[in-house]
Order: sequence, then C-alpha cells, then structure tokens
Amino acid sequence: MKLTKASSYALQAVAYLTQQKDLTDPVASKKIAEVRKIPERFLLKVLKPLVEKGLLTSVKGPGGGYKLARPAAQISLADIIEAIDEDGLRGFNAGKKIGNATINNRLEAICKQTAESVRAHLETISVDDLVGKSTESKPKKSRDSINPVTNPRK
Repeated sequence: MKLTKASSYALQAVAYLTQQKDLTDPVASKKIAEVRKIPERFLLKVLKPLVEKGLLTSVKGPGGGYKLARPAAQISLADIIEAIDEDGLRGFNAGKKIGNATINNRLEAICKQTAESVRAHLETISVDDLVGKSTESKPKKSRDSINPVTNPRK
C-alpha cells in the first residue's frame, strides 16, 4: 500500500493535533505546517476535507486554528485516509486487462479482497495508536498481533 502525499500530510497533521497538551486549544495551520514541514497552502487543502468529514473542527479568528472534533481514540487511520482520498481504500485495480479473461477476473477478485482487508485493518488503528497514546485495552481484531504500530515485527 502506498499513501498519497495528501494522506500522509493529513495523518501527520492529525497526529500533531493529538499530541498537544491541551486538546481544547486550536492550533494554527501555520504552526502545524512549520513543525511537520508541510507546505502551508497544501496543508490547508488537506485540512478542509477533515473538517467537512467531522474529524477536525475549524476555529475562525485570532487565536483560531484546528482541533480534533472527537477523541483521537475514536478516529481511525481509515477515517483520515478516506476523508482525503475518497476511493483510496476501496479502490482496486488488477492492472491492464490483457491475456486470459479467467486470470484477469481472479486477479481482480484478489485485488478487491486485499483492498478490503487493508481497509478493515486500518479501521482498527486509531490516531491514539499511531502516536503511542493508546492505553485502554480494546478487543483484538483481525491480525492485530502484527499491527506495526502497536506490535512491530522484529
């Protein structure tokens, strides 16, 4: 799986907001861009769909900025990626259809199943997990034992 630049920036921005001491204080986009080394104009384009999808709240005016709209434990990596790249986790493509139709159909089915599996796995990983804040015990979901965030392979 390869994340788009926009999805990577969105994950970085949400992770940064999650790591703030006071989660009720909005953080200026300029600050996020500066700390995470993201071009501010691009960051603003990335933050907009996160607000539209209810993942972030935008606060206008002096002292305004962005903050989480709900607890980071309730925001999955899939939520963020899909807010930015709508078909990013649902799309599948077995490549150019050449040669044997039966093989092409099987490849298409394999790619679809793989995309669904990746999406399901990313739904189990919260932003808290990403930044290492997750302390609550939650039920294990499929393949959680090899979750690279909570249990990296050695």
